[in-house]
Amino acid sequence: MRRIVLGGLLLTIVAGGPVLPVFGKSTPPPPATYSDAGLEAQLARVYAEIEKKRLDKALEYTEALLRQYPNFRLGHLIKGDLLLARARPITALGNVANAPADRLADLREEAAARLNGYRQKPSAKAVPRYLLQMRPDQKHAVVIDIEKARLYLYENDNGRPRFVADYYISHGKLGAEKRREGDKKTPVGVYHVTASLPRQKLTDFYGSGAFPINYPNEWDKRQGRNGYGIWLHGTPSDTFSRPPKASDGCVVLANTDLDELAKNLQPGLTPVIISNEIEWQSFDDWQKERAALNKAIDEWRTDWESRDTERYLRHYSKKFQTGKQGFEEFAKQKRQVNAGKEWIKVSTENLSMFRNPGKEELVVVNFEQDYRSNNLSNQMKKRQYWIREDGAWKIIYEGAA
Repeated sequence: MRRIVLGGLLLTIVAGGPVLPVFGKSTPPPPATYSDAGLEAQLARVYAEIEKKRLDKALEYTEALLRQYPNFRLGHLIKGDLLLARARPITALGNVANAPADRLADLREEAAARLNGYRQKPSAKAVPRYLLQMRPDQKHAVVIDIEKARLYLYENDNGRPRFVADYYISHGKLGAEKRREGDKKTPVGVYHVTASLPRQKLTDFYGSGAFPINYPNEWDKRQGRNGYGIWLHGTPSDTFSRPPKASDGCVVLANTDLDELAKNLQPGLTPVIISNEIEWQSFDDWQKERAALNKAIDEWRTDWESRDTERYLRHYSKKFQTGKQGFEEFAKQKRQVNAGKEWIKVSTENLSMFRNPGKEELVVVNFEQDYRSNNLSNQMKKRQYWIREDGAWKIIYEGAA
């Protein structure tokens, strides 16, 4: 048995046997329900032919891929390796003297990320645990897995998230969990697309467009995180794709992929959840978590209507903060306000709930609040952060959305 590097992937050749990509664990082929029209499907066919030691067929598929995507550098590297394999065994990636090691390492990472992403599609029986509830007019949600260099698109199927597509992405050069400006990391958290910037308003660096997100959000600011300008965007016209770790913090897609994704993004509405590594859960567990939090929110609303201020305040963490107000100042104000109320009615419409990735049990809740009392009527878009403390959900932040 011997090992070679071909087209950026480590391959194992067993005497008399097939050539197999090595990914640490064997991965099953993609389910037949997924389209075979995309770049990664074509790349998978190339490697399937290499596994069968049909290098001429692999070269034919590679050339077809390059006709469709002429700037795809990884495709050119694979083609070069396949041509060299006709003359002599390949013992190193590219098999040429003085090849830049960093560029070859980047292409190897891209090859593995693309093929693993294609072969490891999300299960139809699981959902990212972050998508607890989308409001009815949120048509899609975006979930990003930094470690896998993958973006997943979910459709709002009558309140139930349904996987529809995924794309290879590049992210921060130094990984995830952005904390300060210039640290070359991609933030982790719950965000929303805030705008759509067309190609005409951008330099060529951003490709076919850009979609800013609201980093830093309220929770980031509370944790002392700063920086700005985190976007989903495309690639320069002379570059098909970038290595997995290549941006200064933005999430970067090939222009063809960004154009497809853009059809499903709603500025001001579409959530973008960025995680180091996606946590998956069954739909049964998802439904239980969703129901428990909905119950807590409804109890907060009804306790507010009761005018029993102490019962209402039990829904707030002692670490609660809104603006410059801490819990004690907030509680004092609520006691004063409620003393003058004869009745209160509160409704919450278009409610969404997204769990924050990470160790904290934290959920971002957004809704349209209609508050009415004997001496005041008020409507607003509200955002709350609920945190689990001692087994119960508590509000740790609230303010205008």
